[in-house]
Amino acid sequence: MRIVRREVPLASSALHADPLARRVLAARGITDAEELRFALADLPTPDTLPGIEAAVERLLGARERAERVLVVGDYDCDGASSTAVAVLGLRALGWADVDYVVPNRFTDGYGLSEPIVTSALATHAPHLIVTVDNGVASLEGVAAAGAAGVDVVVTDHHLPPERLPEAAAIVNPNLEGTCFPSGNLAGVGVIFYVLLALRAALARRGEAASHTNLAELLDLVAIGTVADVVVLDRVNRTLVEQGLRRIRAGHTRPGVLALLERAGRDASRLASADIGYALGPRLNAAGRLDDMRLGIACLLAEQPAEAAALAAELDALNTERRRVERRMREDAENRLAELPSPAYGGGGPFSLGGREAGSGVGVDAVGPIGVDAAFGICLFDASWHQGVIGILAGRLKDRLHRPVVVLTADGEVSVKGSARSIPDVHVRDVLQAIATREPTLLERFGGHAMAAGMTLARDRLGEFAEAFDREVRRVLGGRLPAREWLSDGALPAAERTLESARLLRHLMPWGQGFEAPLFDGRFEVLASRTVGTGHLKLTVAAIDADGRVETTPLQAIAFGEQRVFDAGARLSLVYSLDVNRWRDVESLQLMVRHIEPMGA
Repeated sequence: MRIVRREVPLASSALHADPLARRVLAARGITDAEELRFALADLPTPDTLPGIEAAVERLLGARERAERVLVVGDYDCDGASSTAVAVLGLRALGWADVDYVVPNRFTDGYGLSEPIVTSALATHAPHLIVTVDNGVASLEGVAAAGAAGVDVVVTDHHLPPERLPEAAAIVNPNLEGTCFPSGNLAGVGVIFYVLLALRAALARRGEAASHTNLAELLDLVAIGTVADVVVLDRVNRTLVEQGLRRIRAGHTRPGVLALLERAGRDASRLASADIGYALGPRLNAAGRLDDMRLGIACLLAEQPAEAAALAAELDALNTERRRVERRMREDAENRLAELPSPAYGGGGPFSLGGREAGSGVGVDAVGPIGVDAAFGICLFDASWHQGVIGILAGRLKDRLHRPVVVLTADGEVSVKGSARSIPDVHVRDVLQAIATREPTLLERFGGHAMAAGMTLARDRLGEFAEAFDREVRRVLGGRLPAREWLSDGALPAAERTLESARLLRHLMPWGQGFEAPLFDGRFEVLASRTVGTGHLKLTVAAIDADGRVETTPLQAIAFGEQRVFDAGARLSLVYSLDVNRWRDVESLQLMVRHIEPMGA
């Protein structure tokens, strides 16, 4: 582990009146106060999005002919918010017959699959299908719809495969040859841009619907964008900040307010982190454990009582999801602890197999070499929950600091996996390289730089584990990268305050690729204890640059930290400033991200 301090270019006092805010912004390349306006007028127009003209033409044709439009979403938070935005936006713009379906993770599989098309044709009889947050790789599903005489407009943000489906239109900022200035839109951002293009087309026709205020959908755009952990570039920061402002002002859906109440969050103080830790998990829980229609229904609910009831169901599912995740994580950690840790000797990847009789994929079958020696880690257990393997992969990736794939059974002969990666490894490209070299190994795959999913035959799990480790090792040049903490430096006592914490919390919409400020420093422990379900609560005093211990005690918490430190111990901490609110009283709290004991 090493701490890397951000470089801070000179910035004019006109950027921000507060020196700490100025320093944090400049370190992230923000040197112009115009970027703090987050004006919708500064967003790029939709006309440079690939496929936008064809999509607008086909959707306008559906409106003119009063065709039945069916939105097909995805079973994560981005998919749920995308579906809600599509349904609400199209209806507001004058599409009279709009409905939606969302695949069930456990019975339908991902995206516009053939089974979901068959089901949709039978139950909804659509004239036009519009996909949101999926579809760019749905060759079979689009073909099945086409064979039945139903056009498909694909709106997606996932990286496209070499062969695209034969859809009426494909709108995706990552298509080859795009001129759109951001390839980081979430699925909900893409469909929002399609709605903007439709409104512009209606304005050219002089229709009254062109006055529809689509900004009313930005609360959902913000939720889907943050929850999908896409890079918060300037376009996404504007979309998210505008959505947050609407939520803080109370201009949001009843379902959003109900979810925030269940999570114990104050809407008027909402920050992007609250979406990631409170809203996103509760919406995602529906798709992980049950059916995402519950989450979409909550976002679409018009009455507070209905929204409150649906939010209560989502909250209960999230509680169950945490229980399932805790059991799976304990199981995985116990297995990791049992493995040897030799230096790498070229003996193949580390993988855990389902241990049921006759699985053919056990630890011995793959040949574990130790977690410290592996570059890409694959873990399999037939009993693990399909809806939670992605979370487990993310937790293990964070702890081990290398790409992790967690897989579980998908019927008798297949396995389904979820991958999470580190910044040095584009995991979707890793899967593409594997598929190029071994075309029959992966049945399906897709995803992003940091997250991906795949399906393969159970009896080929060993081959996949070896191929994954080998490709990750090649990408990394045979050297595992050291974990780095990117810090905004040390904080003097004058800036280590509740006022600074409040300022930074709402200074920008923080998130992936635009991380919230982290600081580093030395501290002496005054007291420490374990609280809750295994978190470390600390009282510390800062040690200044001259080695003197400051007199002001500071409260700190390190989630998931199992160690407890004696009073007088000295620690190097990486932390953020946090506003702790208890019984309407706010106080400063250090949110500790990393602890390194200092030598005597």
